[in-house]
Amino acid sequence: MNELDLFEEVAESALIDPENMALLLVRFAINLVVTWFIIHFQYYKQSRRRDYYFTFFLISISIFFLIFLLGGVKLKVGFALGLFAIFGIIRYRTETMPVREMTYLFVIISLSVINALAITISYMELLATNLIFILAIWLCEKNRWLKHTATKLVLYDKVELIMPEKRDELIADLQTRTGLHITKVEVGHIDFLKDTAMLKIHYDSDSEVNNTVNELLKFPKDQPM
Repeated sequence: MNELDLFEEVAESALIDPENMALLLVRFAINLVVTWFIIHFQYYKQSRRRDYYFTFFLISISIFFLIFLLGGVKLKVGFALGLFAIFGIIRYRTETMPVREMTYLFVIISLSVINALAITISYMELLATNLIFILAIWLCEKNRWLKHTATKLVLYDKVELIMPEKRDELIADLQTRTGLHITKVEVGHIDFLKDTAMLKIHYDSDSEVNNTVNELLKFPKDQPM
């Protein structure tokens, strides 16, 4: 191959293929609209976490182009699944990503991979797949289907009420002081020197489904007991 033939081959490869470009733009538009709908109307509407809003969008765009463009070099399914392992173990330095955010991240990555890699299926099948994801998230997010029971740790100062025979009085006092509808109380560490006890209260609260503080299972080490 002489220099002229090499130049012509490079020039041909640099030209835009209208068919591939149309495929890229259409699939990217589908992926962008679907992920935006999920992030904005299903995730952000309840969590109001702008940081994850930004993260999910950029990850979706990055994964889509990574999968779509590398598909031209016969991307193996193992590599695509490896992306789940990479992003599935993401942990931020400041805090651990909550389970709900990790679930949405997994969904966003899944949709981006499907929209970029499944080029053998029709657009109707692709749209149906995306709509099934949206419908599944909507059903899971509806509070009417599942009753949420939240938990909190309470450092309690009336140790005389922690006895089993006074459990009703204990729950009544906690409900008065916290304003929560408490369904169950567990008694943990008891300090008779300071007249305090560690209580774990369970209460019905659909309004605090996304309250990540409820996931705290112990007081910080510097917290006085």
